Amino acid sequence: MRSLDSWFDEYGESHQNPLNKLIHWICVPSIFFSIFALVASIPNELLLQLFPESLHGIAHWGTVLLFFVLAFYYAHSIPMGIGMTLFSVVCYIGLYGLQLLPMSVWSMALIIFAAAWVGQFYGHSIEGKKPSFFKDLQFLLIGPAWLMGFLFRAMGVRY
Repeated sequence: MRSLDSWFDEYGESHQNPLNKLIHWICVPSIFFSIFALVASIPNELLLQLFPESLHGIAHWGTVLLFFVLAFYYAHSIPMGIGMTLFSVVCYIGLYGLQLLPMSVWSMALIIFAAAWVGQFYGHSIEGKKPSFFKDLQFLLIGPAWLMGFLFRAMGVRY
């Protein structure tokens, strides 16, 4: 299995421009969150039957998706898994915030998703390089970890 540093080095090759990096700090977490929210808005009657009533607040397909996504991060690094778990908690809080808005969660998540991808492609047009996921779809999971890696290094945490 490739190390996170190997993934980050390759990912970083197409993320050198400061404006593209700034755009990624906004758009990558937004895409992660919006996908979580979109998947969480899929009807979940089956899951509600499988989970005890006390877990119905988190019993949705977004939780199932996060289980697999977080397994990817934990397989590469326990600290990275913990960091991405904490970010996932923020996504849960954001999901509950979306539920308070007059629009449906699905509609708001779709707007966030589309706007964030427009931003991403704009950033890559500035960079002059294609997004990394065109080479390998796993880079869709590396992007959020790459940003978390910056936070870890700033705090002196080894991932």
